[in-house]
Amino acid sequence: MSEVQRKKYSDQEKNEIFDQEFMPHIDSMYNFGYRLTFDEDDAKDLVQDTYLKAFRFINSFEQGTNAKAWLFRILKNSFINDYRKKSKQPTKIDYQEVETYYNSDDVDYGMTTDLRVESVKDMLGDEISNALNSLAVDFRTVIILCDLEGFTYEEMAKILDIPIGTVRSRLHRARNLLKEKLRSYAQNMGYDTDQED
Repeated sequence: MSEVQRKKYSDQEKNEIFDQEFMPHIDSMYNFGYRLTFDEDDAKDLVQDTYLKAFRFINSFEQGTNAKAWLFRILKNSFINDYRKKSKQPTKIDYQEVETYYNSDDVDYGMTTDLRVESVKDMLGDEISNALNSLAVDFRTVIILCDLEGFTYEEMAKILDIPIGTVRSRLHRARNLLKEKLRSYAQNMGYDTDQED
């Protein structure tokens, strides 16, 4: 395990880093958390856990570097660790049921703080969102990081802790899977999809 370069920040410096470099990314963090969990409360818990860890380990953050990438890596690792714990538990949550509920007419969006409704839905149509959500988490994650959050391949490799070549191949595969899912939707809607790309 490599030794992380630690800097000793004063309490004032820690608070400034937290407020100025970490907090501006909280909406992106929530959207990423929601896209991974499909659950508002789980996403909030994930973001809260991420920010607690970020503050706790703030001395391993190099001020002025990419705080967003650093936070995304913490969130991704927290999600994986939490996912492993939950996968060993006997009870499972049906995330598809949650997704169906949020897409139904029964939900009162005025009562929810679901940022997916406010911002992500503006970026993605329902069918694109559903197609993206149906991808395996590894594929969904690379599309979110690259196409929605705008991270470079190098940043994605650090966040996901995988080689750049793996980032590229996973992104290529994810985009092809998404394209196939959307092609099926388009065919069901009566569009001609027999044209070559």
